[in-house]
Amino acid sequence: MLSTNIRIGNPIYFEILEFLQSEAEVLDSGEFRKWLDMLDQEMHYVMPVRTNRERIRGEGFIGDMYHFEENYASMKKRIERVETEFAWAEDPPSRTRRFISNVRVEQTAEHEFKVKSYLLLTRSRGNEPDYNLVTCVRNDILTRTGQEFKLKTREILIDQTTLGMDNLAVFF
Repeated sequence: MLSTNIRIGNPIYFEILEFLQSEAEVLDSGEFRKWLDMLDQEMHYVMPVRTNRERIRGEGFIGDMYHFEENYASMKKRIERVETEFAWAEDPPSRTRRFISNVRVEQTAEHEFKVKSYLLLTRSRGNEPDYNLVTCVRNDILTRTGQEFKLKTREILIDQTTLGMDNLAVFF
């Protein structure tokens, strides 16, 4: 199958947008077990390290160095850990809001969709008046089984070279 752009107005586009918005709501609500159900068992989840480079040398991502590289099993372990008393980085939990925009959808196979979106993530902790902002492009592959979408891959390309937060205990 040749890839096909799915335009705004197409019912599939709105279903995928609903999936992304539901995912953001689930994560912002701290319902991580529910989020785990939205992930494909073969999931691959990466955030490459960004560096400053001249334009001629590319976008500035190091191909084999990651802030994190996860799969379904490691995500499940992270979520199980957050639910324990030993998850100091997230106890008390961060307060987050995810704002998703510029969603582009391409159908690459009968039940597979390449989805590009922008994410603005805000995060506040404790009683501090300051908050963290992270902006990024997310390159996802979603698979569809029946009426249900699952996140199969996510590549998170952050705009910052230096992250302005103490840890990466949040999900993107």
